[in-house]
Amino acid sequence: MQRNRMDKLLQRSLPGLLLLSLLYSMCLSQGNRANPCVTSRAKSCTECIRVNKDCSFCTDENFKQSRCDFRENLVRYGCSKHNIVFMQKETLTLKEFRIDTSLKRTQVTPQQMSVKLRAGEEANFQMDVFEPLESPLDLYILMDFSYSMSDDLDNLKKMGQQLAKFLRELTDNYTIGFGKFVDKVSAPQTDMRPERLREPWSNADPPFSFKNVIRLTHNIDDFSKELMTERISGNLDAPEGGFDAILQAAVCKDIGWREDSTHLLVFSTESAFHYEADGANVLAGILRRNDEQCHLNVAGTYTFDTKQDYPSVPTLVRLLGQRNIIPIFAVTNHSYDYYEKLHKYFPISEIGRLQEDSSNIVELIRTAFERIRSKMDIRADYTPKALKTEITSMKYEKTETGSFQVVRGEVGTFDVRVKAHEHVGDIPVCDLPEKDRKGFIHLKPSSFSNKLEIDASVICDACPCEQQTELTSARCDFHGDFVCGQCVCHLGWQGDMCNCSTSSSTDNAACIRPGEEEPCSGRGLCLCGKCQCYSEHLTQQFEGTYCEYDNLQCPRTSGFLCNDRGRCYLGQCMCESGWQGPGCECPTSNETCLSNNGMICNGRGNCQCGRCICENPNLYVGPTCEVSYSLGFQLACENIRSCVQCKAWRTGEKKGKNCTGCPFDIKKVDELQKDGDINTICSFQDEEDDCIYHFTEENPSTGGNRTVLVQNKKECPARSFLWLIPLLILLMLLLGLLLLLCWKFCACCRACLALLPCCARGRTVGFKEDHYLLRQSLMSSDHLDTPMVCTGNLKGGDAVHWKINNNVHKQGFSSLALNPKDMITYGLSLRLARLFTQNLAKPDSREHQQLQKEVEENLNEIYRTIPGAHKFKQTRFRLQPNSGKRQDHTIVDTVLTAPRSSKNDIVKVTEKHVSQEAFNDLKVAPGYYTVISDQDAHGMVEFQEGVDLVDVRVPLFIRDDDDDEKQLQVEATDVPVGTARIGRRLVNITIIKEQAKSIISFLEPAYSYSRFDKLAKIPVGREILENGKSQITLRTRDHTAQEGKDYIFTESDLIFLPGEKRKEIQVPLLELTEIDAFLNNRQQKQFIVDLIDPKFGAKTGKYSQTIVTIDDPEAVDGIASMTGLGQLPVSPRSRLGAPLNPNAQALNSRKIRFNWLPPPGKVAGYKVKYWIQGDPESEAHLLDSKVPSAELTNLYPYCDYEMQSCAYTAMDEGPYSEVVHCRTLEEVPSEPGRLAFNVVSSTVTQLSWAEPAETNGLITAYEVTYGLVNEENRQVHRLTIPNPTQNSVVVDDLLPNHSYVFKVKAQSDEGWGPEREGVITIESQVDPHSPLSPVPGSPFTLSTPSAPGPLVFTALSPDSLQLSWERPRQPNGSILGYMVTCETLHSGGEPRNIYVEGDNPETTLTVPYLNENVPYKFKVQAKTTQGFGPEREGIITIESQDGGAFSQFGTQQFTKEEVYSLPTEYSTKTSVTHSALDPLYADGMLLTTQRMESGSTLTQQVTQEFVSRTMMSNSSGTFTRQTDRQFYEA
Repeated sequence: MQRNRMDKLLQRSLPGLLLLSLLYSMCLSQGNRANPCVTSRAKSCTECIRVNKDCSFCTDENFKQSRCDFRENLVRYGCSKHNIVFMQKETLTLKEFRIDTSLKRTQVTPQQMSVKLRAGEEANFQMDVFEPLESPLDLYILMDFSYSMSDDLDNLKKMGQQLAKFLRELTDNYTIGFGKFVDKVSAPQTDMRPERLREPWSNADPPFSFKNVIRLTHNIDDFSKELMTERISGNLDAPEGGFDAILQAAVCKDIGWREDSTHLLVFSTESAFHYEADGANVLAGILRRNDEQCHLNVAGTYTFDTKQDYPSVPTLVRLLGQRNIIPIFAVTNHSYDYYEKLHKYFPISEIGRLQEDSSNIVELIRTAFERIRSKMDIRADYTPKALKTEITSMKYEKTETGSFQVVRGEVGTFDVRVKAHEHVGDIPVCDLPEKDRKGFIHLKPSSFSNKLEIDASVICDACPCEQQTELTSARCDFHGDFVCGQCVCHLGWQGDMCNCSTSSSTDNAACIRPGEEEPCSGRGLCLCGKCQCYSEHLTQQFEGTYCEYDNLQCPRTSGFLCNDRGRCYLGQCMCESGWQGPGCECPTSNETCLSNNGMICNGRGNCQCGRCICENPNLYVGPTCEVSYSLGFQLACENIRSCVQCKAWRTGEKKGKNCTGCPFDIKKVDELQKDGDINTICSFQDEEDDCIYHFTEENPSTGGNRTVLVQNKKECPARSFLWLIPLLILLMLLLGLLLLLCWKFCACCRACLALLPCCARGRTVGFKEDHYLLRQSLMSSDHLDTPMVCTGNLKGGDAVHWKINNNVHKQGFSSLALNPKDMITYGLSLRLARLFTQNLAKPDSREHQQLQKEVEENLNEIYRTIPGAHKFKQTRFRLQPNSGKRQDHTIVDTVLTAPRSSKNDIVKVTEKHVSQEAFNDLKVAPGYYTVISDQDAHGMVEFQEGVDLVDVRVPLFIRDDDDDEKQLQVEATDVPVGTARIGRRLVNITIIKEQAKSIISFLEPAYSYSRFDKLAKIPVGREILENGKSQITLRTRDHTAQEGKDYIFTESDLIFLPGEKRKEIQVPLLELTEIDAFLNNRQQKQFIVDLIDPKFGAKTGKYSQTIVTIDDPEAVDGIASMTGLGQLPVSPRSRLGAPLNPNAQALNSRKIRFNWLPPPGKVAGYKVKYWIQGDPESEAHLLDSKVPSAELTNLYPYCDYEMQSCAYTAMDEGPYSEVVHCRTLEEVPSEPGRLAFNVVSSTVTQLSWAEPAETNGLITAYEVTYGLVNEENRQVHRLTIPNPTQNSVVVDDLLPNHSYVFKVKAQSDEGWGPEREGVITIESQVDPHSPLSPVPGSPFTLSTPSAPGPLVFTALSPDSLQLSWERPRQPNGSILGYMVTCETLHSGGEPRNIYVEGDNPETTLTVPYLNENVPYKFKVQAKTTQGFGPEREGIITIESQDGGAFSQFGTQQFTKEEVYSLPTEYSTKTSVTHSALDPLYADGMLLTTQRMESGSTLTQQVTQEFVSRTMMSNSSGTFTRQTDRQFYEA
C-alpha cells in the first residue's frame, strides 16, 4: 500500500521533475558549452574551417563579431548566409544493385560509394550482405610429405570416395585439389648428399619444397587415381616449409580457385613450421625476402625455394584474406600448440586435432566447415591514416577473433561508420600527406569476391575567397591585404583597417583595467589600444581584454585541468561536446542514469552529473534508484523478531514481560508459502536452543489488525554427544600411558612398533654424493642443489637438520674472531602453505605485491624480539624442484639485517614457528627452512611418506676475496622428526676460481639524467686480459628513488663477445606524477645499479656499482594541489557496472591514451589491462588508475593492441568493459639485417642485406651509400632503392686493392632509420693499370670444363683423410675423370698425382700416408676430351696440440682454403671484416673456409659448426668426437 502511494506520487511529480532537470541541464550546458571556433582565434578562413567540423567563417566586410564561429551564431549576429563559408560533408552512392536471394552466390550492396568528410566528422550508412545456404566450394588439401607422414598418406589414398560423399552433402558445385610440401632443398633443411637427394628414404621421392599435384577439379575419380600414384619424401629438420606452400597455393592461378566460391585450404602436418628469417642461414646462403609472387613451373613445382626466404605470418594473413581463402589446420598432438596460437592470427580459421594416421581427416574437415560457415569477417582494407572505419551489427554477435556469427540464407545488414580523425598523433589531419588523407577503402566479407569500394577523403580545401586576395588594398589603408572580408596587416601595423602603427602608438589608457594602474595587468604590451598578452611558455598563456586571465586557473577534476575534456578560456572551462560543469566533470547525456525500463532514475530521483540522486536513499539504493525490497524486508523482519519469539515460543529478550508492545496476533501454520520469486519469509536462530524458526506477515499491504504466520516446527540441529568427550579423553590418556610404559621398559616393543605401518624399519637418510668439484667461471648461480636420499622402508616421514660451513680448508678457521656487533644480512627461506603461480614470479604483479606485504608484516612482527633486527626486505618467491610432494608450494626468500651475535636466536625463532606451521597469520608448511649468515647456514628438509630424494639448496658464499681453491662442508646433523638414521653425513664442495680473464666496471661512480631523457643510458666497460666471452648481471635497487614510481626495475645479463670492450645498459625513467609536481617535491631522487654474478672468468673492477641521480623538471608555481585522490568509501551493497564508452587513441609510436566514462556508483579506482592483439589475454599487462583514463606506455611501434578496464571499490570489483582496439603509430625502422658481399670480380660486388628486425611500420625504401675508407673528403656514392622488397644491389665501379665502407638504411613513412655498416676489400695481385685489369684473360677455352666444386676434407685418422668434391657447374662435355695433386706446402718434395675416373655428381677419394702438423696443398682438375680445366685448390693442416697420437682429449685444428686457379699474372682474393664470435670450446675443432671463383665469387667465412666424427686409432680404439661449430656470415 505504501509502495502504491509512492508510485502514484512519483507519476504525478515525474513531468515536473523532468522539466526541472531539462532546464537545469540547458543552463549548465550554455554556461560551459565549448566554442572551439572562437577560442581557436583563427586568423584566416582556411584556418577557421579546419578547427572543427561545425566552424564557419563570415566574409562580410562590415561584420564586427568574431568571424570564426558556429554557423547559427554568425547568422544570429548579423552575417548574411551568402557571406558564410561552410564546408559540408558529402556521402554519395555511386553503384547499387539490389540483392537477389535466388542466386546461389555471395552478394554485397551497395558496391561503390564516395565519402568526403571534414576533420572530426563521420558518415554512417548500411551495407547488406547475402551468403546463400548452398554456394560453390573449392577444397584444396595441402599435405606434409615428410617421411613421418607415410601412414597418413596411405589412409588419405583410401578416402577418395569418402571425401566425394562429404563434398556432395555440402553442395553439388564443388572442386577438390591436392598439393604436397616438404622443405627447402638446401642445408640444413635437407640432407644434401647425392644418394639422399635421389632417394631420402626407401621407396621415397626426391625432396622438394612444394608441388601442386592435382589442380582443383570436379572429377573425383581423377583425383583418387592421381592420388594413388603419390609417394612420400623426406628432409632433415623437424620444422617443415609449409609456409612456402601456403603462399604459392594462395597466389598461383594454376591452383584453380574460382571467383565466386568459398575457398578452403586444409593444411595437414605433424610438425612445426619455418617462418621468415629461418631461410636466411649461412648454410643455404642469405636468401632475399619473399616476393609474394607465383613461381611454379609447368610441372607445378615451386622453383624459388632456394632463392628466397619463407614468408612471415602477417604476410600469409594478408594474402589469404585478400584472396578469400580460409585455412583449416589439421595437425597432430605433436604440433597442436604451435598451430593453436597461429590460427588465432587469422580472422576466420579453424584447427582440428588429427589422429596419428590421419584417419579422422574427413570428420575433422566436416566439423571445421560447420563452424566456419556460421562466421563472417568483414575487413576494411587500405584505410588511410586520417580515417577510421568500424563495422558493427545490432543483429549479429561478434566472436573472440572479431568475426560475426551469421545465419546463411538471409540478408545481413551491417552498420558502417567512417570517421575522419582530427589529429593523428599530435599532427592535424590536414597537415598529413595527401596519400594519408584520401584513398579507396575496400569493405569485403571473408570468402566473398564482391566488395564495397569507398572513395574516401578528408576535406582540407582552402576557402575560395582566399584565391581573390587584394594586395596592399586601399580598404586596409595600403598597409595590409584584403582577404575574405578582413584586413591582414603588414608587419608593424594593426587595427581593423591597418591604420595604427605599433611603433608610434603611445596611448595606454584603453589597456588599463578599471581599478588597476598597470596596462594589460602587467601581463602584456599595449599596442594600438589593444593588449598583446604574453605567453610564459608553451603551456601557460595569458588572455582576455586586459590579459587578466591565464589558461591554467580553471577548476581541476581528479587532478586534470577541465577534466582533460575541455579548454581553459577566459578563466572558465569550455567543455568539449558531451561534457559540462565548472570543471567539465559531468556528461551531458543521461545514458548513465537510464534504468532497465528506460526511465531516468526509475522516476524516483534526478540525474545530476551523470549520477542518480535518489529521493529516498534509505529505500532506493540502486545505481538508478531501484527499489531495494530485500533491504526493506530485512528491516521489517528485524523489527518484529523479538515479539514473535515472545508470543510464539516464550523466549527472547521480551520473555516474562507478557510480550508488551507487540501490536499483532500470532497464527501457527504447518508450512509457510513463498510469494512468487520474492522471499517474504523471515528466518532467525533462537539463542536459547540454537533452533531456527520461520515467520511471515499475512497480507502486509492491507489495513486493520496485523497477523503474523509462524511455522509450527523449528529446525533444530541433531542432539549432541558432548558427554562422550570426557570419556574419550580418558581412554586416550590411558592408551598413551600404556604405550609409554611399553616403550620404556620393554625392548621388544621397539621392534614391534617398527612393524606397524606408521613406523619405518631400517630407513636411512643421507647425502647422495660425498664430494662436488665446481669451477667458478662455469657456475650459473650462487647455490648448489645437493641431493639427499632416503633408502629402506619409505612408510612414514622424516625431517633432517643440516648445516654448512664456509672456508673449512683454512687452518683454525672460526667465526668467533669476528665482531659480534657487526650488522650482517641473514637470508631466510620458508615454504608457504599455498601453491605457486606464475604471477608470484613477477615483482610488478598485484598478487606478488600483496603476498610480499603479508609476508613482511608477519615476519617483522615475529622477529622484532631479536635485538637490533631491522625489517625484512628483498622478498622474492620461487619454486624448489625435487622437494617431495610439496614441490608445487611457494618458497619465499627474504633478507633480514641483524647483529652477528643474533644468529642462534634467529635459528631458534625460525625453528619454533616452522614447527607451529605459522608466523602469526602467515601459514607455512612444516619441515623446511633455511637461515643463511655470512659464513654458514642452517636449515631443515623434509622427506614425506614415499619420497626417496629431496634437494638441499646449499649457499656457496661466493666472494671476490675467496682463495683460488676453497672448500665448504655440508653436514646432516640430526633427525628431529621421524625414526630414520643418518647414513652419509658429510659432503664436501670444492670451488676452483680461475684467474680473471676480464675486468668489468662502470666508467664513473655516479651519473645524472633528466626525466625528459626517459632512459638512463649507463656505459659499462671491460678490460680484456684474455680474449673471450664474458658475462655479468646488472640489477637496480632503491636509494631515495622508488622502483615503479621514479624508474622501472631492471635486471638483465650483459654478454661481452670476444673483442667487445663496451656495453650500454638502459633503465627506463618514469614521468613525474602530477601529485609530486603539484606538491613541489624537491627531494633528490637516486637509485643504485649493481654489477653482480660475473661469469666466464670475469671480475668486477673499480666501480662495481654506480649511483644514478634523476633530475626532476621544475614544477609550475601557483598550481593548486590535487584533491579527491583518496579512495571513496563504498557501500558493500553497491554493485558496479562496466565502464562506459571506452575509446583509445594512439599518441605516438609507443603510447596510447585510453579513456572511458565512469559507471554509476562510488568508484575507488580502475584496473586496466592491455595486450597485443592476437596474444592470449592471460599475457595482458595490468595498470591501476584513480581516474577514468590511462596512458599505456613502452608499447611496440605500429602494433595492434587490445584493452579494457573495470572499476573497483574497497569491497568489490565490477565487470570489464568491452574490448577496444588501437594501433600505435609508426616509427623509423631499426637498422637493416646483416650485410653480405658476393664478389663478382675485382671491381664488381653484389651487396645483400636482410629486412630490419624491427620494421616499426611499412618499409618504403632503402638507401645504400659507399665510399673509400681511408680517403679524406671521400666521394660518397648514394643509391636509393624505392622497391622495399628488393634487398640487394650490384655495385660495379669499385677499385681493386681498396677498402670500401658500405652503409645501408631503411625508410618508412616516419623517416630514415639507423645504418648498418660493413667493410669490404677486393685485393688483386695484378697492377691496376695493367691492360689485363680489371678482367683478366683466360688460358682455357670454352670447351674445357670449369673448376670442380668446393673441396671437403674429412679426417679419418692422424695420417689419412677423405677428400670429396662436386661435379663442375659447366662440364662443357662428358667428364672423363679428375687429376688430384697432393704436395707439402713449404718443404717442397715430389708431388703425388692420383687420377680418378668417372663422372659422378660427387666424387670421394681417400688419401693415406700423411703426417701430423704438416700443411698439404691439394689440387683437383676435371678432364674432358678437350683437356684439363682449371684447378680447384685446398690447403689443410692436421694439427695435434699434444704433439702425440690422435688423442681423444687433444684439440685438432683443420684449416682449409679453397682458391680457383687463375692465370699467373692475375689472381683475386676477397676479405670481409666482421665481428668475432664466441671462442671455441677447449675440446673442439676449428674449420675456416674461404671459397673464391673468378667471375662469380661467393665468399663465406665458416668459423664454427657442430660436427660428429668417428676417429680410428690403433692405440686408442674407436671413439666419437663432438665439437661446436657455428656458421657466421658478415
